[in-house]
Amino acid sequence: MLGVFSSAIVSPPEELVAAGSRTPSPKTTSTALVDRFLQTNSSAVSVQVGDNVTLAYTHQNESPLRQRSFAVKDEIFCLFEGALDNLGSLRQQYGLAKSANEVILVIEAYKALRDRAPYPPNHVVGHLSGYFAFIVYDKSTSTLFVASVGLFNFLPTKKPM
Repeated sequence: MLGVFSSAIVSPPEELVAAGSRTPSPKTTSTALVDRFLQTNSSAVSVQVGDNVTLAYTHQNESPLRQRSFAVKDEIFCLFEGALDNLGSLRQQYGLAKSANEVILVIEAYKALRDRAPYPPNHVVGHLSGYFAFIVYDKSTSTLFVASVGLFNFLPTKKPM
């Protein structure tokens, strides 16, 4: 999964800013990052959202336990990787159909947070049980919501020879 956002959405990390400058270095332009991802992942899909956001993902080397998915609803874009252990109860809580998957649930949870609840974002993430990561971009409000819980515990590690 890859999400690249312009500085109109989020400030770049200090590591991507050239010394003595407040602009990203030529090696780390958004186009270069996306192009590199697409070149190294032949089956990758990328979506350009206006001038400020590019989202990309691939099913290449995807774990059956950590599937990747993408969805868009009401100008809310979401990339999701992983699995929710409590998906069934969350479907009921948010009034979703039994066919709704994790990515749709995250979009609905974000919408509830945005529209109805005066709760901090960690309140929503606290109700999600499992190993997952997601990127939510709300085009209508230019809001970015990102979370990762326990997913990196499952990354394969090389054994010493």
